[in-house]
Amino acid sequence: MGSRKARTAPVEKGSEKHSMNYQDFVKTEPERGAREQHREGPIARSIEQQTAKLPSDLFLWAAFGSIAGSLAFNVSRKGQAALFVGQWAPTFLLLGIYNKLVKLHGSEGV
Repeated sequence: MGSRKARTAPVEKGSEKHSMNYQDFVKTEPERGAREQHREGPIARSIEQQTAKLPSDLFLWAAFGSIAGSLAFNVSRKGQAALFVGQWAPTFLLLGIYNKLVKLHGSEGV
C-alpha cells in the first residue's frame, strides 16, 4: 500500500492563486469550549446557574397552563386576553429547551 498524498484545493485570493491543504480546510475535530471572546458574562452565568436549578417540566406545565388560561379566556369571550395569554406557551417551551441545554452542556458548552 502506498502513502496517500494530501489533496489540495486551489483558492483564489485577489489575483493570486494559493494551494490550501485539504486537512487544513476540513477540520475533523470540533474545537472544545468557548473562545475567550465568546465567553458568557458574569450576569448571564449567574442567571443560568439559578435557572438550572429549576426542573425542566416546570416550563412544560407553564406552557400547558398558558394554553388552559387562553382557553378559559376564550370561553368567557375575552378574546384579547385569550390571545395575550395563549402567546406565552411558545415562550415557555423555548425557555424549557434553553434550560435543558444549559443543564446538559453548561453555559460555556458547545
